[in-house]
Amino acid sequence: MVVATERVKLSQSMDNPMAMFAQPRFYTDKLPDYARRANCAHQNSFESFILYAPAAVLAYITGQETKTALVAVVAYLVARLLFSVFYILNVAPLRSLMFGIGSFSIFSLYFMSCKTIWLQ
Repeated sequence: MVVATERVKLSQSMDNPMAMFAQPRFYTDKLPDYARRANCAHQNSFESFILYAPAAVLAYITGQETKTALVAVVAYLVARLLFSVFYILNVAPLRSLMFGIGSFSIFSLYFMSCKTIWLQ
């Protein structure tokens, strides 16, 4: 939403406003800093989700119904939400902490699932 709002504002100041929407990646560097960071946080969320989705599915398939698995899932979701907020606000230490918590949550889901598979 942050990026979309800034793109609309930027397009209104251009001679050809539709050019912005025809090639949106070309105009990303013309956005304000916080909107560029919001765009980067959005793209990073997709990259993180690629790791999280299989971990969550594997945890479900292997029957991970422990409180530890639930904590890992909730921690990931909260960490990713706060990661985006801290990314947009440009608070690097907290952003890095949230990235670490999210990554640890993903790998703990993989670990719990693999442990269940190997011990059967």
